[in-house]
Amino acid sequence: MCAVVKADAYGHGAAQCALALESEGAKWLGVTTTDEGVPLRDAGVRCRILLMTGFWRGEEEEVVRRNLTASVWETWHVKDLDQAASRLGSAPQPVHLKVDTGMGRLGISLEELPAMCKLIQASPHISLEGFFTHLASSEVLDAPDVARQMERFEQALGVVRAQGLSPGLCHMDNTGGMVSRPETWKNMVRPGLALYGYTLPLVRAGQLTNDVPPFPLRTALSWRTRIVSMKQVGAGQALGYNGTFVTKAPSRIAVLPVGYADGYNRELSNRGRVIVRDAYAPIVGNISMDLTLVDVSAIRGVEIGDEVLLIGNRGSLSVTAPELAGLCHTVPYEILCAISKRVPRIYAQ
Repeated sequence: MCAVVKADAYGHGAAQCALALESEGAKWLGVTTTDEGVPLRDAGVRCRILLMTGFWRGEEEEVVRRNLTASVWETWHVKDLDQAASRLGSAPQPVHLKVDTGMGRLGISLEELPAMCKLIQASPHISLEGFFTHLASSEVLDAPDVARQMERFEQALGVVRAQGLSPGLCHMDNTGGMVSRPETWKNMVRPGLALYGYTLPLVRAGQLTNDVPPFPLRTALSWRTRIVSMKQVGAGQALGYNGTFVTKAPSRIAVLPVGYADGYNRELSNRGRVIVRDAYAPIVGNISMDLTLVDVSAIRGVEIGDEVLLIGNRGSLSVTAPELAGLCHTVPYEILCAISKRVPRIYAQ
């Protein structure tokens, strides 16, 4: 299992999550770039770190020094890394070769694969440890492109082996593939969203299914704030920028010190809800950079300093990242990754 902690561990805090995962036995972590891998080493992470989108030219010596494992698919990846390892007197660098089986983003084509295999074999400071691809529609259970990608991956793996290379790790699955397609697990999987308690809904015949993950999930994050101010306003009062909400009756409005600069999506204006005490409170008016207004007229005893759940559970009430994603016409990934650096992270032991 390669536990993916890219994008600041999907907004949860990469260093702390990486250390927690390592303490629980994780042998591999996945990040996007060198810039994400180096801080993990600085934080004391010792397990293997896979740079899933390779490295920039000029970073190859840092990759070697920090014991990071590069994904490669460009010829210069291999050449530059081989030369860097030679200059530094390093042992052969393990790499994971990415093949494009139909996603159309990163990865070497099947046509270019034989030449790449020859280059790796001719590079004394490079060792092919892994071979991988990425599925475009893993959560769509009847997607024909997944079957085509699986077939192309097997074809590509055959080419690699015919060239005399034997990658010890083969992987193609993110969370969607882990949940829905055990036949594609190979001998490594790359869970990301599932680590933090979520999966995308599975789809069949264009419709959402009722299928549930074959393993239990519990959300890792709750996002909390506190009421910073309270206002009693009369009927007919316009609230917030552009007055997009006008009260129909006298109302108690709570002001929250959170806004889109914190990653609280402006699309939730006049649509989202939060949990105050033991009830839902609707967002009223436009979310601004630093402040959000909620109507607490129907909730007894609300005071300045009361805790407010933006994402989380209280009793039978919940506000989830998928709920917010639906209101914002996006995916849970974006809701979580958007939580900005100015929001303090507090970690439970």
